[in-house]
Amino acid sequence: MTDTGSISQATPHPRSHIAKRLSVLEAASIVFCRDGFASASLELIAAEAGVSRQTIYNHYGDKEKLFIAVVKDLTERANAGLFAAISSFPDNPADLEAELVDFAMRLACNCMCNNDCIALRKLIQAEGRRYPELFAPWRELGPERAWTAIGARFARLHHAGYLEIDDPDIAARQFQALVNSDLYIGTLLGDKPSEAQVRKSAAVAVKTFLKAYGATAAKH
Repeated sequence: MTDTGSISQATPHPRSHIAKRLSVLEAASIVFCRDGFASASLELIAAEAGVSRQTIYNHYGDKEKLFIAVVKDLTERANAGLFAAISSFPDNPADLEAELVDFAMRLACNCMCNNDCIALRKLIQAEGRRYPELFAPWRELGPERAWTAIGARFARLHHAGYLEIDDPDIAARQFQALVNSDLYIGTLLGDKPSEAQVRKSAAVAVKTFLKAYGATAAKH
């Protein structure tokens, strides 16, 4: 007598449509970051994903469309960490400098030191000049949204008397540049900064920022 239950458990289920799509996207991210757009092939990506070349065509079409999908996916994943950090911005700080340092640390850990952000930066550096049209999703969804969101928070601190800022958007870009400056090269080369290194970088960034924008009579 056949044990149908045992056979059912032993028979592997084929991967779902969604699982294959995600597998291709992840494999494409690995191959594009490693080999660049020109050298990457659908055959290499298919082998990395464990699917057929036809499966890639079915889900994404050609290599350009797949690359654009990778850029969009990395940008959206990077944005998730970024906006999680921005949501913790100190709108009513009891200690402005200390709370901005904590915020800067969260911003660095969720963005500059995040694997998705690192992969996206490598792609932009390697391919942005040669294939600018492939980075349309990043231009639409990337840094401008972050600067606008952080700038809006700085505007609130300005109106509350904590900061003196003429252009919150410029201040936001400068703040993020200061936070990232000491960590950029190391993360690009694969280094993982320690918590102490991130805190030191954040503290220096905030001190420099407040020298430029700190209110002379901040409210507490």
